[in-house]
Amino acid sequence: MELTVNGIPHTVRSDPSRLLLEILRDELDLTGSKYGCGEGQCGACTVLLDGVPFRSCQTPLRIAQGKQITTIEGLAVNGHLHPLQEAFIQADAMQCGYCTPGMILSATALLRKNPNPSDAEILRAMEGNICRCGTYPRILTAIRLAKGKVHA
Repeated sequence: MELTVNGIPHTVRSDPSRLLLEILRDELDLTGSKYGCGEGQCGACTVLLDGVPFRSCQTPLRIAQGKQITTIEGLAVNGHLHPLQEAFIQADAMQCGYCTPGMILSATALLRKNPNPSDAEILRAMEGNICRCGTYPRILTAIRLAKGKVHA
């Protein structure tokens, strides 16, 4: 099976029903996406498939084939952090950091679709991402800081 992850083609020999999260972490050594709840409810495993947030813990490999898969490792370009990564640092929007990759990828999808969302739109887009440390106000601040800086 052919996968394109962060712009790099990979050949994966695996059962098409195997979960994308397992392939990313165990076979491609891309460990930014985290296993949280295993039920697609916490958002720690979020990746982008053709720019749309997907829960990789619930996404069979066959669904990802032929799509552009973006993980947190694929956001930085030429050693320069993505605007949302910079904003999360600036706003101190992470505590333990477990949810951060999923939060950033969900926010990336939002800001690519709507470069200047209202707070209500941000909160709605981030509903599926849980932060056990409760840094939601700082996460909101970080997303506000990145408004207009994320491009498709």
